[in-house]
Amino acid sequence: MNILYRDDHITVVDKPSGLLVHRSALSSDEDSLVDRLREHFAALGEDAPSPVHRLDRPASGIVLCANDSETARLLCDSFIKGEVHKYYHAIVRGWVIEAGEIDIPLQKYKQGKVVKENKEEQEAFTRYTPLLTGEIPVGNNRFPTSRYSLIQAEPVTGRYHQLRRHLARIGHPIVGDTAHGDLRHNKILRDYCGNERLLLHARQIRFPHPVEDKIIEIEAPYPPEFDKILHSVFGLVQ
Repeated sequence: MNILYRDDHITVVDKPSGLLVHRSALSSDEDSLVDRLREHFAALGEDAPSPVHRLDRPASGIVLCANDSETARLLCDSFIKGEVHKYYHAIVRGWVIEAGEIDIPLQKYKQGKVVKENKEEQEAFTRYTPLLTGEIPVGNNRFPTSRYSLIQAEPVTGRYHQLRRHLARIGHPIVGDTAHGDLRHNKILRDYCGNERLLLHARQIRFPHPVEDKIIEIEAPYPPEFDKILHSVFGLVQ
């Protein structure tokens, strides 16, 4: 259990890719972040903290947890007020040259599927900033090389698969996304450097402490498999 921060009220943990936050009726997994928290803190003779937001199973990185129900209520209020800022790093198809905003409504999802009987779309807003661009000597159907970008994205709203769907809508799907991405480029990076995961990492979080008068800022290190892609595609050594 990689704990990034803990005090009397909150705990911030670093979730690995492939792990559910909560068990789901849609999955047969008998393991989840909640289960691991319970096991870890039971061994210490302490009550386990509870996550107060979601993080996609294939994504890695920061999950904010409350140590008690009152703190959970206060943190939920902060989310509603827009005081919690989550910043994700993603490797996407193509070169992203300029910062931008995505203001595209998204259809509602329920149990992992679009709610077809409800055509009403939900407001969804994302900000993004390019960090690095890279190119590898592997051709695709259109070009003799393949280009990628490392970007930072902030979901201002919190819709289901928001970053994955928004980035795909502007032509820069996240590599490794089998639901909304480009399967051709997923295969290119799998063959080129062994990538088997969604290249989306919850890198940073910033929020007012729910009890103490201070701002909390936490950063989660890149996991080894993400770091490997950064080195192979962008020449970045952390």
